[in-house]
Amino acid sequence: MLQQTQVKIVLPYFRNFLINFPTLESLSRSNEKKVLKLWEGLGYYRRARNLLATSKMLIKELNSKLPKRLIDVKKLPGIGNYTANALLAFIHDLPTIAIDGNVRRVFSRILNKNENELDFNKLIEINKKNLFKTKRNSDLVEALMEFGALICKPKKPACLKCDIKNICKYYKSDQKFKQIKKNKPKEKNYNIFCYIDKTKGKIALTKKHNLGFLKKFYLPPIKEVESKNKVKNWNYHSKFKNSISNKKLNINLYYKFSSKIPFQSQWFSLKENNEFIPSFTKKIFKQLSNIN
Repeated sequence: MLQQTQVKIVLPYFRNFLINFPTLESLSRSNEKKVLKLWEGLGYYRRARNLLATSKMLIKELNSKLPKRLIDVKKLPGIGNYTANALLAFIHDLPTIAIDGNVRRVFSRILNKNENELDFNKLIEINKKNLFKTKRNSDLVEALMEFGALICKPKKPACLKCDIKNICKYYKSDQKFKQIKKNKPKEKNYNIFCYIDKTKGKIALTKKHNLGFLKKFYLPPIKEVESKNKVKNWNYHSKFKNSISNKKLNINLYYKFSSKIPFQSQWFSLKENNEFIPSFTKKIFKQLSNIN
């Protein structure tokens, strides 16, 4: 849940998730519809699908136990190098380090080198004896993450409070070291077309769209466009913006009243959202709340 999402946002979801699924086995017995409904609002819904698939695999194939080899953990759905190393440390207390953005920054500053100049896996292997003197490997992994977030911050690092400043080449330098600049979000323009059954208060949604981050989810018909010119034969409603990951979407919302269901679509109530609907779709519903 914490991937790409802040702790303060995750906490209520996490508590509710544990109430509904107190054990790994209870999660594995669930279905995608229920899991997605509990995840609704967090975004990045592939994480929820992978979590469910992983729970089923652990129960059915691995006797409810996480493997102890990196290569085996990475075979689980949605588990990459970072998550696999974190799990090996937190669950099995193995000598490994999970390389996230905070940890990359800590190491790059200690060496006073740009992040893209470093092979972090090689760096850890070379310094294995010094890094893993402790038997509290899970605490080391967590401490490095927290240290990067609270002390060795991206902007205005708290160098004077730092307990390792004496070995930090960044601190000893003239501090002209520059972090890698993050790419600005890519701006894209989309037109969204809403077929609305006015008498029944319903909107037509389809899974046949090319919005990759919401693949397999229901949306009104949507089309990426270059021109911002208004579309003929459609009523222009409004425009709004939506940001997700490294994408910035500029949305033009169009509508027309129709009692006939469009091809490969289903009717959904604009008010009674009992089915799982992603937050992006709910934003569209909110925009349409004042339509007459």
